[in-house]
Amino acid sequence: MLEYHVNARRIDAHESVADCKDATVVLDTDVSGRRDAFNPAELLLAAVAACMIKGIERVTPMLKFDLRGVDVRLTGVRQDSPPMMASIEYELIVDTDEDDRRLELLHQNVRKYGTISNTVAAATKLHGVIRRKT
Repeated sequence: MLEYHVNARRIDAHESVADCKDATVVLDTDVSGRRDAFNPAELLLAAVAACMIKGIERVTPMLKFDLRGVDVRLTGVRQDSPPMMASIEYELIVDTDEDDRRLELLHQNVRKYGTISNTVAAATKLHGVIRRKT
């Protein structure tokens, strides 16, 4: 089994940071919010997006799938009581000339083998589509 380690600490009432390997991420932990940092909900969405993109990077060589780029757009819906993400919707936009069947095969692989997306899908509604960039 793999293990992952992140250390996070409060800087002040407006900022926290998380460290992992040689990277540091500024966290929006200000009650009023910050425009220059991801809040916890946005970090969760970013983690799902990163998982999907990394999954695409992993499976495209195996599938011999040709692509020029990928965009992921996510929307999370938060309920207030109890506070939680009620659902996450995504759109994978792939810049490719591959046919629709191969595009759907890519989507199936991304959904099947994503560690973070599978974890999130077990906790909330995670649904989305894959489409070709126009």
